[in-house]
Amino acid sequence: MPRARGRRARGRHPMERFSTDTPGSSTLGEQAEATSTQRLSLIAGKYVGKDDRVMIVRCQSGLPSIGEALEPFALAYTVGGSMRGSHHAPLMPVSTAQAHPSRFDGPPRVVCLGFQITGGRLIGPRDMFDDPAFDRARAQANEVMDYLRRHGPFEPHRLGLDELEYTTMPALEDRLADRWQALPAPAAPAETARRPAAIDLRARPGRQLRS
Repeated sequence: MPRARGRRARGRHPMERFSTDTPGSSTLGEQAEATSTQRLSLIAGKYVGKDDRVMIVRCQSGLPSIGEALEPFALAYTVGGSMRGSHHAPLMPVSTAQAHPSRFDGPPRVVCLGFQITGGRLIGPRDMFDDPAFDRARAQANEVMDYLRRHGPFEPHRLGLDELEYTTMPALEDRLADRWQALPAPAAPAETARRPAAIDLRARPGRQLRS
């Protein structure tokens, strides 16, 4: 069975390395994947830029095929990425020619370059997402982006407060600390007027209800 190694954080499961240990596999014990998951802000102690992930995946020869490795990107998953990484947005698989986010600094883009290894050399690259097979994922990303943008600068489009700790928000809050004002206490709700009791005409003498 596959085995994942890496740090676990609340709400996410980043992987640093992935290897196969299936009995009888020709790739027993060989590393199949490596991903950068560390936050730059945790390394530098402050916000120093966006966390652009990089992943290297080995395919074929007992490992997953190229098609299996690319299939997850046929769905535009929602990730944190737009506007300096402060908002949720769909992840759009694009060719290198389209890897230029513009609308609200998004949608977040992912590109894939394929290489062949021959004689210890990398031959390529091949632009793997430059393929009409991913057109539906791109259309889906645009539709989801429209939906999320209509929420305005609020959740669920904007990241939660715990995630904003890794952006420039803490520094901005400190800079504006002397301008914050406490909200006034809400007024007590007015007492609801009592409604008159319903009158049952059948209970009054000398009156009959017409059918």
